[in-house]
Amino acid sequence: MASKTQDGSKGDTEPTRDGETDSNVVKTGSGVCTLEMEMNRSLVSDSKQNPGEVSVPLSLLRDRKLLLEDRKRLCALSLGTALLGILLMIIYYEICPYMYQPGTNTALFINCSISLSTGCLLIFIILFHHKDIMLFVIDQKQVDWRIAMSSHRVLVITVELLVCVIHPVGSYWEGGLHADSSSSPPLCIYKNQGGPLMNMELLLSVLMFLRLYLVHRAILLHSKVLLSPSYRSIGSLNNTNFNFRFVVKILMIKYPARTLLVFILFFWVTASWMLTLCERQYQATTGHMHTAMWLIAVTFLTVGYGDVVPNTSYGKAVCLFTGVTGVACTAMLVAVVTKMLTLNKGEKHLHFFMLDTQISNTVRHAAANVLRECWLLRRTKPGQPKGNRADHRRHQRCLLDAITVFRHQRLKQKMLNDRVSEMKELPKMQMTICNLSDNWNNSYKELQQRILSMEQKLDELSRCFQQTSELLSQVLCPRNPESR
Repeated sequence: MASKTQDGSKGDTEPTRDGETDSNVVKTGSGVCTLEMEMNRSLVSDSKQNPGEVSVPLSLLRDRKLLLEDRKRLCALSLGTALLGILLMIIYYEICPYMYQPGTNTALFINCSISLSTGCLLIFIILFHHKDIMLFVIDQKQVDWRIAMSSHRVLVITVELLVCVIHPVGSYWEGGLHADSSSSPPLCIYKNQGGPLMNMELLLSVLMFLRLYLVHRAILLHSKVLLSPSYRSIGSLNNTNFNFRFVVKILMIKYPARTLLVFILFFWVTASWMLTLCERQYQATTGHMHTAMWLIAVTFLTVGYGDVVPNTSYGKAVCLFTGVTGVACTAMLVAVVTKMLTLNKGEKHLHFFMLDTQISNTVRHAAANVLRECWLLRRTKPGQPKGNRADHRRHQRCLLDAITVFRHQRLKQKMLNDRVSEMKELPKMQMTICNLSDNWNNSYKELQQRILSMEQKLDELSRCFQQTSELLSQVLCPRNPESR
């Protein structure tokens, strides 16, 4: 049902579905406006009946505003803590061969810092979902909080906690460092190089990048689209769901090249470092950062020269994911470039007008050349005072060439007029289709009304026939005994 606010706008009071993470992370514009409109109505009714009890709805609105701010702050803290843990992990693997030996106090300090940031991240995630549940309780008019704990929500919270808890545990064994300066800097080498424990450490380190899923939540909660009241009020009228997909669409429409460039550069650097980390244990050429960046670039662009290939299974998985992402980004890049190179309506009109002017001038020049060659051909005809057979044949050839050029220019002018007429006829066709649809709707309504009127008339006729039959039966029944 639609309800009016004090400024005359309408909002959707239909409750949101619990269990949807994105819609619970940020409620739709209809849900936000619904609570405000219900609170305003309750304020008006309470002020008329009990003026002293107006503080209850105001406190609910104030609590909801504070919860929204706390949720946004917790989302920023979660993303910062996740990035801090990833940065500490990168620092550990980069400075390990140069700064300290495995198992030293410095290594233990960095790994303890990674574990501490992971614990803080889990706390922030739990607090964030706690605020989300409290918002659900307020939006649904003080219902029991256990109703919000649907199976979908519990599954989402569990998956988020499992993703955020992944980090390298930092187990070390005695082992020497490779002194070969020509090779890439090795990892903190385990005693059994390439063993299952080392592969597990690499896998946990790579999977730490799954924490970057928090970026989409931060973009959503801090976007101007969500924070704008006009967006929410108009979106509630159109039943628009304010989720991450909607925000990305707006970014791609407003800043398409900038958005794609930032994503591609970030993905390029991240995937290159991940490939370097996976390939260092074999001391391969892909263990160098510049070689890994070259391999990721050619894989992302789906070129695949084959001069550099990954050696480990983790490296092959990174390259596979890079190729799939590259195909998707290439398709989006083609769409963006095509849209940027497409002329708008005013530019098309200007371009076609100038082309029509140029072709018209060319047609006039070609027609003048035809007339000139005709006059020269007649002048050099044998038997004339200045007649000459060689000049006559030359002007015949020139006349045929001028006629060919004239016909070609007329054909180009006709094709241009067809394109211009298509541009002009397209809006007319749309208007015609709209008018036809309106006429069909009106005709259908008239036909439906006529059918209803015919049904009413048929009912009246049936009642009249029934009444007539009853009157005839009443008239004829008393005469039967007399006739007997």
